[in-house]
Formats: sequence, structure tokens, C-alpha cells
Amino acid sequence: MASDIRFGTDGWRGAIAEDYTFDNVRRCAQGFADYCLSEGKKDAWIVVGHDKRFLSEDFALAVAEVLAANQLRVYLTDGPTPTPVISYAVVDKKAAGAVNITASHNPPTDNGFKVRDQNGGAIAPDGLKKIEALIPDSIASVKRISAAEAEAQGRLVHFDASIAYIEHLKDLIDLQPIKDAGLKIVFDAMWGNGAGWFTRLLGGGKTQILEIHNTRNPVFPEMSRPEPIPPNINVGLQRTVELGADVLLITDGDADRVGFGDEKGNFINQLQAYALLAFYLLEVKGQRGAIVKTLSTTSMLETLGKLYNVPVYETGVGFKYVAPKMVETDALIGGEESGGYAFRGNVPERDGILAGLYFLDMLVKLQKTPSQLIDLLYSKVGAHYYDRIDSRFSGDRKQREQIILNANPATIGGFKVVELNATDGFKFVLEDGGWLLIRFSGTEPIMRVYCETTDASRVQDILQDGLRIAGLK
Repeated sequence: MASDIRFGTDGWRGAIAEDYTFDNVRRCAQGFADYCLSEGKKDAWIVVGHDKRFLSEDFALAVAEVLAANQLRVYLTDGPTPTPVISYAVVDKKAAGAVNITASHNPPTDNGFKVRDQNGGAIAPDGLKKIEALIPDSIASVKRISAAEAEAQGRLVHFDASIAYIEHLKDLIDLQPIKDAGLKIVFDAMWGNGAGWFTRLLGGGKTQILEIHNTRNPVFPEMSRPEPIPPNINVGLQRTVELGADVLLITDGDADRVGFGDEKGNFINQLQAYALLAFYLLEVKGQRGAIVKTLSTTSMLETLGKLYNVPVYETGVGFKYVAPKMVETDALIGGEESGGYAFRGNVPERDGILAGLYFLDMLVKLQKTPSQLIDLLYSKVGAHYYDRIDSRFSGDRKQREQIILNANPATIGGFKVVELNATDGFKFVLEDGGWLLIRFSGTEPIMRVYCETTDASRVQDILQDGLRIAGLK
């Protein structure tokens, strides 16, 4: 009997050679193929792409062989390709969906199997459950033909997804002012799929792009994982100061998430980044539309919603919730605390490349440094402070959830608790408008404790209370 495969927030991830094996990847591909056929997608095209992790291109080819054997057709990327580029290819090629071999920002020991719908966005939770239920118990139930046979039958085509994506970007942003601005930009590709992209898009003008960690190295030296948060980005922040750069851009391993550092070598956290991107669209570009946010991200968005008279919708954590809500509401922007942001006019998918370009455009349009942008934002919404602690845990999740519920705290970090939101984890809303969230990761055995508050001196007190409530102290 083969091992069970469970889809988390964004698909399935596992440890390479332990549970993430070729047989298990093929089983996942069979489940996805059966799901597509059950949705009436016989002979439809599916885009298959991959990142730069160990053997990712071989796992992607294995997926293509299974899909082609199941009355589907495959567009297979001709090399490592950013997740947002793969997602846009679904729309450009009028495909029925996509499979992306990537573990995104997970540790180097992992790889993953992500699925996308016909819009290039995350498949909703009910669809993920259907796919999971259709994964066969045995490799013996998996259909497969060789890549050579699939190509001969016209069921497997290799292609370059970058060309259509770059043409699409021209409809969303004018790159010439950024090229002409004379900025000095440090770009940290985190050994991943973003390498070369900002140089390709912004090169040839006065602006300089200085890339680091831009070759393939699946062990991700100088960081524990390709996640664009400290301490993984500390080398990039240091180089920004050493080189006298104006800004640091960072994309994660598959380039769907983005991080920023200011000219002083300070990290601009994910909540600040999301609020700045929303402010850019509303104020600088003068656009209007709904904001979609997960419950783990900033309350600054509610304030911006009131200032600009646009609705703000809160969802569970993960783009499997954000993407459907964006489509439903024709949202201007959607995002989450992990550094993933999506935009109207693009696919409802995290796009670290477009988010990075928008951030640079804001610097140029407003003629401000990154630290000055934070000051401008806080002049509109007030100062907000954020931090997060990730802790590995063992034991029964249900028991831990009951421990949290039984805690029933009246105050956290000295603030009165005014509401408990148990939509996805346990979010304690505090009297200052801030919050504490305790939530289990959907992809790893990790419990996350996050907080946002208007009082910088209370951040650590709130987090420590959170650890106690979670039974981690």
C-alpha cells in the first residue's frame, strides 16, 4: 500500500526521497488527470512547469507523461519558470489548468506538487479535496506513456512561457521610467526562478540591477530556506548597505512571493509591503476596487479601505481562498502575510515579479526612498508593528486546538481581547485594533504565532502570551 497524500494550503509538499518520490508524484498526477476528466476536460491542455530544486525538471516530466497517457495534452516549460509566469501561461494558452513542481519557500529537503485552475489561480478547497480523493492507492493504477511517445502523438509540447508573460506586463506597467530612473537595485533571487528576470526587464537604461544568489543551488547556501523574510535575507540587506543601493528586492524560490529592504538595510515586513502596494494602486495609480486579505495580514488595509471607500474582504489563509474571492469581487489586489500579492488585470495568483515592479514604480513616481514610503504610509494609517514566531510541534493537533480554546484569555500583551475569530486558526482581536493569531501551517508541522499592534513596546509581550496560550511555553 502506498503512502497517503494530503493536500495542504496550496497542494502537496513532502521530503524528497522520503515521501516525495517519483511514484507518489505520478500518483498525484493521476489524481489530477482523473479530476480534469471528471470536469469534462478530455483532450484539454495542461501547463506543466517547475522550479530549480533537486530533480524538479525530472518530476515535471514524469507528471507530463502521466497526463498525456490520460487523454490530456501538455505544454511543458522548457526550463525553470517562475510560478506567476506558469499561471499566466494557462490563460495565454487557454489551458484547463496547470501542475507546478515546486516547494516554493520550503526547506531544501522538500519539493511540491501545486495545481492551478483555468484562470491560473489556486483551486478552491472543494476542488483540492476532489483531487486528493482521486489519487490512487497504488502506482499500479497510474497510466503512463513515454515523453517521446507523447511528443509523437502531439500530446506533449515544449514551450517558452516567458515571451507571452513579458508582453502581458506591458499592459500593466510602463517599465521605461524605472529604466531611466538611475536606481541602484540589489536583487536577491534566493537561488531560485526569479534569477535574471529584473535584469531582463529593466536592463539597458540608467538603472542598475545587482543580482545575488542568482545561480542554481538546491541547498540554498546563506539561508535556511528561500523564504523572503529574516534571517534568510540578511545577506541581501547587508549587500544593499555595502553597495549603497536604493532598494533590495527579494523573490522566493519560485518567484511568486516578494520581499523588500530599504536603503538603510532594514527589512520592510510583509504587512507593510501589502499596505504599500494597496496604497500605490489606490493613490498613485488612482484605481478603485475591492481588497482581499487573509486574516493573518494587516489591519492597515481596513483603514485604507475606509479612506478610499473600497470594500475589504477577509478570507482564510492561502490563495485557495484568496483567488476565488478575487475572481468573485473583481478585486483590485489580493494578498497574504507570507509575501504573496495578486493584482487585477493579471491572473489571480501571487506574482513576485509584478509586485516588485509596482514597488519600484512607486519609488519613481513618488520620488521617495523606501524608508520615506513607510513614513508616508504611517501618516495615512498610523504606525503598525508586526512579528511572528514559528515553532515546530509534535502530538495531536486537535488536542492543541483544545488547549488554545480552553485558555480563554481576557487580555493579551496588556490589551483587552474583544473578539475571537476561529475561521482559520485562532485570531484574538485586541482593543487597540491589533491582533494575535495562532495557526497551524498547512504545509509543515509548524505552529505560527503572529501579531500586529499599534504599540511597538507590546509586540514581544503579545507573542510571548501567544506562545503560552498555545501551550508552547
